Amino acid sequence: MPHPFPQRQSGFTLIEIAIVLVIIGLLLGGILKGQELITQARIRNVANDFQSVTAAINLYQDRYRALPGDDRGAVARWTNTGDGNGNGILDGTYNTACNNASVTEDCLFWHHLRLAGLIGGANTDRTQPVNAAQGRTGVQNGGLGLVGPVICSNNLSAKIAQAIDAQFDDGDATTGTVRGNLIAGLNAFHYTQLIVHEPRERI
Repeated sequence: MPHPFPQRQSGFTLIEIAIVLVIIGLLLGGILKGQELITQARIRNVANDFQSVTAAINLYQDRYRALPGDDRGAVARWTNTGDGNGNGILDGTYNTACNNASVTEDCLFWHHLRLAGLIGGANTDRTQPVNAAQGRTGVQNGGLGLVGPVICSNNLSAKIAQAIDAQFDDGDATTGTVRGNLIAGLNAFHYTQLIVHEPRERI
């Protein structure tokens, strides 16, 4: 015998489904906007790093008439460091594994700037600073067709590297004074080496 009252079907109404979809859309939009804000903040931080290091190099040269790291008179000023050879060329590479006993000029570069009070960090620290993308900012002589001292930064996404190149140069990774290339690795397309050219020592 049929039941006198029809059984009510359980489920969502179209209005309930629409509300859920709107909420999901708002959440996704907020996440994407948050990621974009984080990326823009990283771009600003990397750009500020390049400008700060450039200013520190120029101040050091004006004050001591030498390139930091290559300075032959550093030990006479600060006893807990090493001297460079004064030839205007930084030996080593930007990603040398520096420690607080390193004496290569690319590591002494950071130590000399910290001892001079031109960048932050402990006055015993010779390591390269960490950039906003958790990579390293370092220095070396030349690279990617550039000559003279250059500032390098790695572990940058392609979006950050492109934005920095467009801000400081021509937006082309293969030309100009800002250049980049892919670094071989597990996720090579995410690891970009960006080199900003610095003029030769002004003495």
